[in-house]
Amino acid sequence: MNIGIDIDGVILDSEKVFRTVADLYNTIELNDRAIRAYDEPRVQEKYNWTDEEIQEFADKYFIECSKISNFMPCVKEVLNIEDINKNIIIYEMDDGSKITSEKTYKLYKIVDNNKEEVKLKEEEIGKYNVENKEDEIRTVKGRIYINNLPKGNYELISNDNRKASFEITDTGKLVGKIKENINCNQTARQRWF
Repeated sequence: MNIGIDIDGVILDSEKVFRTVADLYNTIELNDRAIRAYDEPRVQEKYNWTDEEIQEFADKYFIECSKISNFMPCVKEVLNIEDINKNIIIYEMDDGSKITSEKTYKLYKIVDNNKEEVKLKEEEIGKYNVENKEDEIRTVKGRIYINNLPKGNYELISNDNRKASFEITDTGKLVGKIKENINCNQTARQRWF
């Protein structure tokens, strides 16, 4: 069974973000040539973009616009999503050194200036879930994938004491040399248009 959720305008207050980014895309990348109606508030009706331009905009900006949009009022309370868990990719240490397969790593959550080791279960080398296991953290392709990591401050420390510090804020924003691992299919991007 597949369940679809209408995110933009229902869960996320994304319309203003999409309008702003669409204006920039049209001005900078399309040289302001595709405006249909200046006073139209809906992006879908404001521009006279080709199908290729719509697809390019969706591919480049749909996920980023969604990530920086705020929740609609009361959504967190109704959906009971106060605790924010993220799927992340760690790709580099604080000093710029790469994550390598020659090293092993441990992940710590910083709580009241104390380090608490985060228990992870290895799904396959380089891919982990937060669970009550103590599997060694390793990488294959210079990245470490961790699923369901709750908000907080973290340090990934290698066996040669290099570290990658990062944070998942109360609003779900990622700070540091990490990226969110989002698997978003093409259909979800296109539906907005």
